[in-house]
Amino acid sequence: MPLITLTTEWREDDFFNGIVKGKLSSGCPGIPIVNNAGGIPPLNIMHGAFVIRNTYNHYPEGTIHLIFISSEGSGEHPHLLVRANNHWFVGADNGMFNLILNSEPDLIISLRNETGADEITLFTAAAAALLRGESPESLGKRVSSVSEKVPLRATIDRNVIIGSVIFIDSYGNAITNITREIFSRVFEGRDYRILIKSNNYYTEKISRYYSDEPVGEIVTRFNTLDLLELSINGANLCQLFAVDTGDAVRVEARTPGRETNGLF
Repeated sequence: MPLITLTTEWREDDFFNGIVKGKLSSGCPGIPIVNNAGGIPPLNIMHGAFVIRNTYNHYPEGTIHLIFISSEGSGEHPHLLVRANNHWFVGADNGMFNLILNSEPDLIISLRNETGADEITLFTAAAAALLRGESPESLGKRVSSVSEKVPLRATIDRNVIIGSVIFIDSYGNAITNITREIFSRVFEGRDYRILIKSNNYYTEKISRYYSDEPVGEIVTRFNTLDLLELSINGANLCQLFAVDTGDAVRVEARTPGRETNGLF
């Protein structure tokens, strides 16, 4: 059975939740509605894209993902219906689709909105039309591309990786854009030091589990997304170290017996 997911900026007690679920229940009776994620920081496209990119493909093919993040839309950023990887996405053309997919979609429809309906009405109507078997082209005009927003990527050379914190999870763990593949390419079989924000906070090993280190110690590990994650066993790293998204994380080659060179 197809289903519909919601990823929103709304608090749990926001009335928008009731409106969108009411419209979907009326227009798509019997279709499961799943809260993929709520409470995304308002207008934070990078945060929302990270969540959707790492969750959507766990749902069945044919799922319709409604995205209410910076979703008002405008002439510059129209509302789109996008098909990619056998999933459907509905949202504003604000760079979100490019960040989620990192590839060209199979189909892009600029949704027709002759009555000036708000995005909740427009998105739920599009979902209902798809579930009734209506042609995507009947919902608007086919377009060739989506707006691009460049993702933040780690930079590397022979002895250094410079990455950034791109997401902070519910436990205050800092997830970076340093992948396991990049890390292994540069530091396989070599000594290294991972510096968090400054030379004051660092570690020199990768752990598998949080419990591999004593309570209160820094833990660096590759998480289920194969991204380097920085944490403290039993504490909130981002609160203790005042770490925020965008902060630098540096991995540099280490010569045994020598201190780091203080480039932070």
